[in-house]
Amino acid sequence: MSLFGLKFGKKKLKEEERQLQANNRDFNLQFEYANNSIKTSKYNFFTFLPLNLFEQFQRIANAYFLFLLILQLIPQVSSLSWFTTVVPLVLVLAVSGVKDAIDDFNRHKSDKHVNNRPVQVLINGMLKDEKWMNVQVGDIIKLENNNFVTADLLLLSSSEPHSLTYIETAELDGETNLKVKQALTVTAELGEDLQKLTEFNGEIKCEAPNNKLDKFTGTLTLQGEKYALDNEKMLLRGCTIRNTEWCFGLVIYAGPDTKLMQNSGKTTFKRTSIDRLMNVLVLVIFAFLALMCLILAIGNGIWEYDKGYYFQVYLPWAEGVNSASYSGFLMFWSYVIILNTVVPISLYVSVEIIRLGNSFYIDWDRKMYYPVNDTPAQARTTTLNEELGQIKYIFSDKTGTLTQNIMCFNKCSINGKSYGDVYDMSGQRIEINENTEKVDFSYNPLADPKFAFYDHSLVEAVKLSDVPTHRFFRLLSLCHTVMPEEKKEGNLVYQAQSPDEGALVTAARNFGFVFRARTPETITVVEMGETKIYKLLAILDFNNVRKRMSVIVRSPEGDLTLYCKGADTILYELLHSSCDSLKEETTEHLNEFAGEGLRTLVVAYKNLDEDYFQDWIKRHHEASTALEGREDKLSELYEEIEKDLMLLGATAIEDKLQDGVPQTIETLAKANIKIWVLTGDKQETAVNIGYSCNLLNDDMEDVFIIEGSTADDVLNELRNARKKMKPDSFSDSDEINVQFEKSSKKPKIMPDEQANGVYGLVITGHSLAYALEGNLELELVRTACLCKVVICCRVTPLQKAQVVELVKKYKKAVTLAIGDGANDVSMIKTAHIGVGISGQEGMQAVLSSDFSFAQFRYLQRLLLVHGRWSYIRMCKFLKYFFYKNFAFTLVHFWYGFFSGFSAQTVYDEWFITLYNLVYTSLPVLGMSLFDQDVDDRWSIRFPQLYVPGQQNLYFNKMVFVTCMLQGIYSSLILFFIPYGAMYNTMRSDGKAIADYQSFALMAQTCLLIVVSVQIGLDTSYWTVVNQFFIWGSLSVYFAITFTMYSDGMYLIFTASFPFVGTARNTLSQPNVWLAIFLSITLCVLPVVGFRFLKTQLKPTPSDKVLLKIKEDKKRPPPPSPKRRLRRTSTRRSGYAFSHQHGFGALIMSGRNMRPKSPFATTGTFSPNSDKHKHKGL
Repeated sequence: MSLFGLKFGKKKLKEEERQLQANNRDFNLQFEYANNSIKTSKYNFFTFLPLNLFEQFQRIANAYFLFLLILQLIPQVSSLSWFTTVVPLVLVLAVSGVKDAIDDFNRHKSDKHVNNRPVQVLINGMLKDEKWMNVQVGDIIKLENNNFVTADLLLLSSSEPHSLTYIETAELDGETNLKVKQALTVTAELGEDLQKLTEFNGEIKCEAPNNKLDKFTGTLTLQGEKYALDNEKMLLRGCTIRNTEWCFGLVIYAGPDTKLMQNSGKTTFKRTSIDRLMNVLVLVIFAFLALMCLILAIGNGIWEYDKGYYFQVYLPWAEGVNSASYSGFLMFWSYVIILNTVVPISLYVSVEIIRLGNSFYIDWDRKMYYPVNDTPAQARTTTLNEELGQIKYIFSDKTGTLTQNIMCFNKCSINGKSYGDVYDMSGQRIEINENTEKVDFSYNPLADPKFAFYDHSLVEAVKLSDVPTHRFFRLLSLCHTVMPEEKKEGNLVYQAQSPDEGALVTAARNFGFVFRARTPETITVVEMGETKIYKLLAILDFNNVRKRMSVIVRSPEGDLTLYCKGADTILYELLHSSCDSLKEETTEHLNEFAGEGLRTLVVAYKNLDEDYFQDWIKRHHEASTALEGREDKLSELYEEIEKDLMLLGATAIEDKLQDGVPQTIETLAKANIKIWVLTGDKQETAVNIGYSCNLLNDDMEDVFIIEGSTADDVLNELRNARKKMKPDSFSDSDEINVQFEKSSKKPKIMPDEQANGVYGLVITGHSLAYALEGNLELELVRTACLCKVVICCRVTPLQKAQVVELVKKYKKAVTLAIGDGANDVSMIKTAHIGVGISGQEGMQAVLSSDFSFAQFRYLQRLLLVHGRWSYIRMCKFLKYFFYKNFAFTLVHFWYGFFSGFSAQTVYDEWFITLYNLVYTSLPVLGMSLFDQDVDDRWSIRFPQLYVPGQQNLYFNKMVFVTCMLQGIYSSLILFFIPYGAMYNTMRSDGKAIADYQSFALMAQTCLLIVVSVQIGLDTSYWTVVNQFFIWGSLSVYFAITFTMYSDGMYLIFTASFPFVGTARNTLSQPNVWLAIFLSITLCVLPVVGFRFLKTQLKPTPSDKVLLKIKEDKKRPPPPSPKRRLRRTSTRRSGYAFSHQHGFGALIMSGRNMRPKSPFATTGTFSPNSDKHKHKGL
């Protein structure tokens, strides 16, 4: 790294293929692969000062003030002392520099924490503890249970049978269910033999580093043999090792080359829309300043030529000035210095202080504190607060953000009877809450203590040995691909491929059918205290076409049974005709369950004939070993045996949403915010959650599914959707069509369109890949933005960022991305605002975010309260600041016409220095930190108040022009009223007071009182602090004025305080105070009149809401009852079982089996034992 953090020298060639050797650092070093250290910081000790100053002077205003300082050091043009600029400039640079240093220090700390994690590396035949950052490509490392994966590794061997390794990929794709990776047989033999591992010298050739999480291709060459490598043999950085005592891996990609870091996206410098607008306005003000200086310079040239030339005895020209034109040239620069206060540097100091203060409010907000895991809300950046009040699009992750990723067995239907609801004595259904009595499972020592169920009638049915109920739970305990773990006797832990399958097995466990152990040939279940071992004869595996899975088992009594569970639409076609009446009853229950957003599943069984089964299993073996058409043959056999099933019932599982998610989404929708869900999860799951949290509902005109497998299919589907939503959008006269037909290199912004109803859009990952291509992206963004809700499923982390970037590119809207996992980092970095949820999936999202908190529901408070207040406060601040500085500065302009354009200042130099720093700084800060039009409760109750921020109504170019005109008008009053009042005026004792110093004092006193009254008019929410700041500033002004204009100060500092005695002489005259009162009235009256008439004659939607709030405040409404948002829907998802095709085959092969649990075949913990009989059956 060079001094300025930049690398010079030869450019590194782009890597096209990676080649490496295990245990050979010398060989691998020649390729200069990145080591495992990561760097997210910007500066180091030496580069901080030059780089930070370089960045700060890229801000136009800072460069301008540096230029002014240089001008003030030139005696010929200096009309003000150098300290008037250098003090505020140093202050601004120091404040910004310290803030940047703190931010970068935190990044250094985070990097250091990750880079210094310990890991065991195999070096010279021994395992040595090394830091993560010292790990290199080609090293072999050892990982243990619950370790984070250090780098992208090729799995060599593990403690599990057949070198399987279980990993959790929550940080990568947001899914918390376990995934299985398996090493090559040739490397699995290495085991944990350090000698063999040290001698391992395999050579890897593989693809260059990329961001594709689900793809890896490469070859291993070992002893002349080549072995294919794919993603199933890779452990990626960001994963966590689970249920595996140890494993060894070979480092393929390290540090920045890992797929996690490749997906993390670029860190961009985020600036608010107000920041960008201010840069434009500062340029406009510079042009205006140059125009005023030019007018005054020309005036000076004409005056010096016409009059000044003859007055040189009285007003000599400056040294070196020998012509009127040269005098005018110098006066131009002198006026640049005098009039520079139209853009005062204190503006930027104040903006930073306001943002910092509003950030602290977020940190201190107790209503955004989550006590369960002691997590407060945190503003991790202090530069984006007001942008929170302008959000138009929210991009949200699903798993862990909207949902808790916890599945609960909620209800079920068995033999036509629905279970799960609780009724009171009168037969009325009651709402389940934390006070509802739970079913007591203490009679069952193997029950899961975390499992909660409230309907006691289901337990009674189990205890009464109701045959269908027993058969129902027996099916749930047998028909699955769950793996049990029992390290302590009675302490069962289930490892499920999907969390909903785990929930079903846990439910069966609590109701007395405990899945205890499995081998490739058997399943051990403790049924009502009695241990039974079923022979597992076949698993008819799940796939996306079948949408069901079955098992064939032989009971200890010798009965052959097929148990099946799957989607109702599929299973209903396979039922025996005798089930028709039961099917109708079950369908009613399914509709009821689906209406509550539960994930439903139908279960059925079939008793098999022994002879038929023997014939079938023989054909099944032949099909499973066929070299051609294996899948089709097996599918036919599955169809054959899964016929004439007997319906048992249905299950309903709740994918638990985070608290308050539906209410939050409903509130944000009322604030005209569009929500897009971007998830790596399956389509069915994502859509189901869309219905559960009220994003999607049956009142929508339509929900379009985009799942085309070619670019043309996707284009047609998008166009058909748009044709339905807005048919006239295809006409040649359509505004957007006309705009985009014109070829222009400038990026085009697409105006908002309205659809002819409320629509939703669901698009899958592979379709999205086509839609994000150049020629389709316009169609995608146009169609999607017509919809109220968009759900993108099976998307990669990079696709999430591309979708956000697409909306930023074509829409003039502020975007917010919210997520909780490493797979959300690129999206969080890309959006204007990134919010991290500190949840179950690590801290990667939080570390990359601008704001963080623990629950999705806090988002409404962040936006509707803190965001809206910050936006309103910043807009009020800017309007007032520009107004007061135009009023202050333009008095100099008018004075120029009466002072021979001589660059004489109207005010005392000390007043000019202190005006922005002392006299007017605190009142505007008080308003900008404490003001609120309505309190937080009303802000959330009336989300419509948020809309003006989205439309940027409170501060824009038009508002700025209005402030400018008001400032010009006030400056005219503030100059000419004192001028007229002073002209040829006598004091009461007959002495004249029409002198420059008296006029200056009167003008500055008028100005200060006028701007103080103006801030009083702008303040909506009065506090003690506001009062103290306004009255205190006026008191300080008079105290400083009388002190500086006193005899004592003149005697001590004669040159610095020439206005001796002016204050007591001028401010003691009644006519001076009458003139001040007249100035205030003329400045303020038009403002008051305009605001009153505007509110009465042309009220904005916000004015109407504020009027309604005022009326409501007079008669507070009764508290609204808490209601649970429900939906009515007939759609169901039957996906509550294993989603990884082929996992059944893995179980049947026994490759993932540990040695049998010593507790698996005992019935020691029997609910029917004497010890429990009095509580039990």
